Amino acid sequence: MMKLFGIGSKDIGIDLGTANMLVTLKGKGIVLKEPSVVAIEKRTGNIVATGMDAKEMLGRTPDQIKAVRPLKDGVIADFTATQLMLRNILEKVCKKYNAGKPRVVVGVPSGITEVEERAVKESVIQAGAREVYLIEEPMAAAIGANLDVAEPSGSIIVDIGGGTTEVAVVSLGGIVVSHSLRVAGDELDEDIVNYIKRECNLAIGETTAEEIKKEIGCALPLMSEMSKEIRGRDLTTGLPKNVVITSSQIQDAMAESINEIVEIVKTTLEKTPPELASDIMEKGIVLAGGGALIQNLDKLLSTKTGMPVYIAEDPLDCVVKGTGKTLEDLDRLKNVLLNARRT
Repeated sequence: MMKLFGIGSKDIGIDLGTANMLVTLKGKGIVLKEPSVVAIEKRTGNIVATGMDAKEMLGRTPDQIKAVRPLKDGVIADFTATQLMLRNILEKVCKKYNAGKPRVVVGVPSGITEVEERAVKESVIQAGAREVYLIEEPMAAAIGANLDVAEPSGSIIVDIGGGTTEVAVVSLGGIVVSHSLRVAGDELDEDIVNYIKRECNLAIGETTAEEIKKEIGCALPLMSEMSKEIRGRDLTTGLPKNVVITSSQIQDAMAESINEIVEIVKTTLEKTPPELASDIMEKGIVLAGGGALIQNLDKLLSTKTGMPVYIAEDPLDCVVKGTGKTLEDLDRLKNVLLNARRT
């Protein structure tokens, strides 16, 4: 294992997220951050665009081009599109930083099956990697959030990504208790789309829903209510129409899904061994992932669990930072890799 990650090797860490794909290069930090979207020409199978350029094509492409998000609920839904996206992005990074055939650590959901593991490894190998290692996302997020996962005391991380919410209690370099819930950022966007369709008789796209969530989404009422004007298609006339929505409406729209996230955190805490539970009471809960930025979610979790809740620094980058830190300190952290534990 140690020979594989030799001194001077060009090691790459990837957060293969449902919403965003982030890449870190050993010694350089985060070198790429793009939406996990790829646009492909149907006839030839060639890539037209990846990342932000492809995301802007979602719902706007002509018949000969398909723009897709190849990952759903944290796992590969479209193997070919994932492979093309990974190859394109790895080639971009390797060319720019002269990385050759890199060794790669990829963050994957904790509930991943062995079949899905093989699919991820195969995609990365076929994209040009020499060696591939997998690390569970909550473990990577904990490392990226500066929790000392190798010490013999418990810490809890709640990583709310695009496709999954991962809750894990970590201690001694391993996950003691974990739950993976396929309710996260994408589900919240869908809740907003459905609410606006139902309450405002207006059709909006996922991109608009995501903007609404980021700007005025909240888990508890805000000190002063916020509002946002949005444009969509009137479902009665079929014509464009503008509507003003408020933060309290968006709180209502997301309430059911946010409650599911709170419940999975409580379930994880209930299953935590008593010795580790006392450590967690002292340290509190750490929130990571894009969902950590939903206004007042930390306050809601604190109220419901009776524990302090902290938002990690740069919550969107925790998983990819964790893959990078694992590469830098592999002697101490090699046991966190799935491959190390299963071989």
